[in-house]
Amino acid sequence: MSTDATPGPAAHPVPAPGPVPATGPSGRRRTPRGTPGADRPAHLGLGRLYLRRFLRNRLAVVGVLILLLLVLFSALGGRFTPYSHTDADFAALTRPPSALHWFGTNQGGNDIYACAVHGLQRSLTIAVSVSVLTIALAAVIGSGAAYFGGRVERATLAVIHFLLVVPSFLILALVSHRLAGDWRVLIVVLTVFGWMPTARIIWSVSTSLRERDYVKAAEFMGVGPLRVILRHIIPNLGSLLIVNLTLGVVATVLSETALSFLGFGVQTPDVSLGTMLADGAGTLTSAPWLFAFPAGLVVLLTVSMTFIGDGLRDALDPTSVTGSAGGRR
Repeated sequence: MSTDATPGPAAHPVPAPGPVPATGPSGRRRTPRGTPGADRPAHLGLGRLYLRRFLRNRLAVVGVLILLLLVLFSALGGRFTPYSHTDADFAALTRPPSALHWFGTNQGGNDIYACAVHGLQRSLTIAVSVSVLTIALAAVIGSGAAYFGGRVERATLAVIHFLLVVPSFLILALVSHRLAGDWRVLIVVLTVFGWMPTARIIWSVSTSLRERDYVKAAEFMGVGPLRVILRHIIPNLGSLLIVNLTLGVVATVLSETALSFLGFGVQTPDVSLGTMLADGAGTLTSAPWLFAFPAGLVVLLTVSMTFIGDGLRDALDPTSVTGSAGGRR
């Protein structure tokens, strides 16, 4: 006699034990700690994240404040003195700082305060113009060489490496001196001989960008090479370009100051910080204010831009230790 058991309800399979998914209160999966973007709050956009990282860097904030004061001084400082950089007070030759001449006067009776305002304005104009033009030229040449590859890449790198070993400072001195030291010509000369190091860096980074999927997709859709470079490669170099832009201002200020100090840069009657340093170098013991005030402006400008460049690098680099630590050093 067979006794068939009546089948009961099917048992639900018990799932194998496994890792519990990391989810938040809203059920959304959390990013594991240690991965890029893990420390970014969900409500913060990328721009606000960069700004918060930058503001956490105290030296960077100090650099911004110093730079703002210098810009205001160069733009509005001339309104607080009745003198211009070309006016001469022959009754006050080589006078120390006083109530009438706040920074003193030089051997020709020119007000050092007025000269410092104009000199800082001229040096800032040259530095920012050269830095922007250099970055633009280096971005196009470096990314273009990486994108096209082959003979174009080899020829471009050969030119870059050749110009890097050429004594560019000597060429700058000779060329700028023959062109009468006009500050506009100095901008062109500094740009022509200053783009190579940045272009070399951009080329090395762009060699990996040219293999990205979005570049291949643009090529598949028939987008032209120039548009691919300008719309898909260069924008992805934004953080690198911004950091090099700020550091390029520092390099240009030092180059212009050195050229003008040696007599190959800005020429009289125009004034820059370099020409003021050259005028005051011979009177360090007898009239130290002629050298001290322009030297202080150069130091403040270079230090502030260096702090800003370091802060931008930490803020824009997701793997930066100082950036993720809030700028603590």
